[in-house]
Amino acid sequence: MRVLVTGGAGYIGSVSVEAFLAAGHEVTVLDDLSTGYRAAVAPGAQLEVGSYGDTAAVIGLFERHRIEAVLHCAAKSLVAESMTDPAKYFRENVAGGVALLEAMRTAGVRRIVFSSTAATYGMPERTPIVESDPIRPINAYGETKRSVEGAIRWYGHGYGLRSVILRYFNAAGASPACGEQHDPETHLIPNVLAAAEAGREVTLFGDDYPTPDGTCVRDYIHVEDLAQAHLLALEATDPADSRTGPPTGACEPLICNLGSGTGFSNRQVVTVAEGVVGHAISVKMGARRPGDPPILLASAERAREKLGWQPRQGTIEEIIGSAWKWRRAHPIGYPE
Repeated sequence: MRVLVTGGAGYIGSVSVEAFLAAGHEVTVLDDLSTGYRAAVAPGAQLEVGSYGDTAAVIGLFERHRIEAVLHCAAKSLVAESMTDPAKYFRENVAGGVALLEAMRTAGVRRIVFSSTAATYGMPERTPIVESDPIRPINAYGETKRSVEGAIRWYGHGYGLRSVILRYFNAAGASPACGEQHDPETHLIPNVLAAAEAGREVTLFGDDYPTPDGTCVRDYIHVEDLAQAHLLALEATDPADSRTGPPTGACEPLICNLGSGTGFSNRQVVTVAEGVVGHAISVKMGARRPGDPPILLASAERAREKLGWQPRQGTIEEIIGSAWKWRRAHPIGYPE
């Protein structure tokens, strides 16, 4: 299949491009390289530098590459920034997302897999979280993802768009070629490993949560497992596949959480990382961050049932180990 991956030069997108190529798909990457890297795009994929929010340009790209389906990974995704500059997030994520959907509608591309987020759930009333739980984002980033989910749903009703929406929990780890490199880095595992490399402290935010050791508990998923979910989701958008609707007419998105269902506290992550790197890592306790739930765990039963997906690299040791191996093999990260 000929697939467009938006954000395919970024962390999750680049690993997904590797998986799509390995499965025999033809891949075109669309990325503005504002947070992605040319060097992260796998050989065999074609890179188009540009914005998914430019409808006319994307229509031309669809026609030029004869695109049949889209994996939409591109988005602004810093929670704190979304609260101080919500206009940027609604402009890029929501207006840009609708512009992409319009390009798809115009070009007759009616298959999409959308990278959403557990941030759509806000402060959950229970864990593990299931897909039918209330959607109540508590930050602008989560609200923009919820908005795009809504647009996709209504495009399905009005135009027959076939879709799978995947709500990620915490993606981590690396493939041998592609790893996590953000500026600024806000994710715990790469920050812990960076501290280990530099011999400095890592800050954990909050030690008075109602959890066994007082620190937040999160659900981690290996980025290569996430890429496999993208492949399975792409198959589900086939017009002959009843999971995403009838062959013609109105369609309803298939929504699935992606997580392991197993939680690890911030302190546990540091302890496992110490075992991976082979030495102690200094920890500094900071104040709670506003809006951080004590526990976020996914129920991934629907993904298992509907997509036939389950994590293959589910242990925290495997996840952190792969991230550390990538960092050691790429001491300066990606070249600029």
